[in-house]
Amino acid sequence: MSSRLRRLGISIWQARYIYLLLIPGIVYFAVFHYAPMSGLVLAFKKYNAKLGIWGSQWVGMANFQRIFTTPAAVTAIRNTLEINFSRLLFQFPVPILLALLINEMRGTKIKRVYQTVYTFPHFLSWVVVSAIISNFFANNGMINTIIASTGGERISFLSNAALFRPLLYFTHNLKEMGWSSIIYIAAITAIDPTLYEAATMDGAGRLQQAWHVTLPCIRATIITLFILQVGRVMNSGFEQIFYMQNPSVKGVSEILDTYIYSITFNAVPSYGFSTAVGMFKSVINLIMLVSANYIIKLLGGNGLLG
Repeated sequence: MSSRLRRLGISIWQARYIYLLLIPGIVYFAVFHYAPMSGLVLAFKKYNAKLGIWGSQWVGMANFQRIFTTPAAVTAIRNTLEINFSRLLFQFPVPILLALLINEMRGTKIKRVYQTVYTFPHFLSWVVVSAIISNFFANNGMINTIIASTGGERISFLSNAALFRPLLYFTHNLKEMGWSSIIYIAAITAIDPTLYEAATMDGAGRLQQAWHVTLPCIRATIITLFILQVGRVMNSGFEQIFYMQNPSVKGVSEILDTYIYSITFNAVPSYGFSTAVGMFKSVINLIMLVSANYIIKLLGGNGLLG
């Protein structure tokens, strides 16, 4: 044991400057991520401000049982799963497709122009984007004005429960697909050009090259980002939904994040219950991450977690 510790100490000393660079990051995560986790004990207590977290009454799993007996919480769980699994279907492939299309463009300048145009919306906050969407799709907005001018009936896009989720996916793609495609474009640029030359000599067209060369070569990148996306399936989209939802569509738009916000700030606060909901969400995310990694490895891919 002493020899192992000695070797460890020698290796650390040899790489001491690298470890010094790691110290700020370690301190940040320790102070702002790991230390606050002690507050998770609140999920097992009935919080009393006078007694504090540690002095409050211990209620065991009562707050977690309440999650599955509260209709609003059950609805929020269902909406969260439905919306975010649909995001995997309607949002995840879009940046890949955009990266492939940009890669097929002739000329570096035109590629840069399109990449800049599609990336710019990422830097707009959802407050701004939701205001723009409201101006476009409101009852007196531009879209309905065009519909009315052509003799059609105005459509309540923003208050129609059936249209809310498609609008959610559409606006998210407009805002984020350019930014999300950057990593795929970077992966594509690292592909050996001789592979395309060989495919061309074999008679492969541009579409066949994209399918048989480009996609297989960026497969590892796609798998990694897919696993990470599945691991965030319970906590993505809060800002977008928070700014775009309204009472008319709350039944299909209320997710766990907005539900936690409402029970913590908009009603009589129950900090123990809201902490339990947040902890439940994190546990599900962890299970989804490990499950996705396991399934990918079963299918022959390289898992993110080894």
